[in-house]
Amino acid sequence: MVAAVGLLAGCGTATPLQPPPDVAGVLTLAAATPPDPGGEVGGASTEFDAATDLSMWKKLSATEKDVDRIAKLDVDKTAKGAMYLEPKTSAWFDGFRGPFVYQDLAGDIVMHARVKVEGKKGGRPKRKFSIGGLMAREPNTYAAPHWMAIATGTTDKAGQLEVKLTTKGSSKPKESAVESEWVDLVLARLGRVAVALYKEDGGTWKIGNRWESDFPEVLQWGVSAYTDWDSYSTLKKDATKGNAKQVKGLPDLKMTVDFVRFLRPSLPDYADPLNTASVPDEVLIKLVTPAGV
Repeated sequence: MVAAVGLLAGCGTATPLQPPPDVAGVLTLAAATPPDPGGEVGGASTEFDAATDLSMWKKLSATEKDVDRIAKLDVDKTAKGAMYLEPKTSAWFDGFRGPFVYQDLAGDIVMHARVKVEGKKGGRPKRKFSIGGLMAREPNTYAAPHWMAIATGTTDKAGQLEVKLTTKGSSKPKESAVESEWVDLVLARLGRVAVALYKEDGGTWKIGNRWESDFPEVLQWGVSAYTDWDSYSTLKKDATKGNAKQVKGLPDLKMTVDFVRFLRPSLPDYADPLNTASVPDEVLIKLVTPAGV
């Protein structure tokens, strides 16, 4: 049952009625607040203005011992004032793994980035499932992969945005069409909900998906990219063999990341972010997108 937050008028004043403690209340757009860019999570934000900014980021292949599937990674070098990531043939799907650079952060988090994904010679990537964007991953889950992601590029067709939740090694993707080269992406965890959002140039924020969050307190929050699924050939159903060594192929992706910013969202105790009647889409968007963006 959902109890709306109403107003009780008396003596010329209006007093909010608080919902009963055992039911979800309706969070209004006026009562919702954008995430806070300050605090300790704000210190993890990176504008990529200097090459030394790369030192803030860890490579999953190094921390959890895996094949390094990154062909090129630098900051403020290949692309001025940006991170540049070029993956080798790789895949983030079911149990397959690809490049991932990240920071360890705890609690409710909003990760906001502006990215551009292209083929290596420009334009849309030509190889199927060549996409890049944001990922949040439970650490040390090679055996039972657990992560969520939002990325843009080429899936079965070019000009797509994909949001994906992977639980116990099973990926469930959802796709939408995008037209602009640069796309703003948000991946967030807020209470018991995880959410992925995107905004094209000149457009408005849209929710790619919202899922129930069963992630632990500390997650790896960062940037991922992969390319050239067709080159896995007969290994497409065998993640163990596919992950064992670098697959030779025809990678066709380069990703430019203008910035990655971390913010701290807040949610009233009475609101249930998994319940669209309690937290409607437009309210959720305000809760997890930066003010003025």
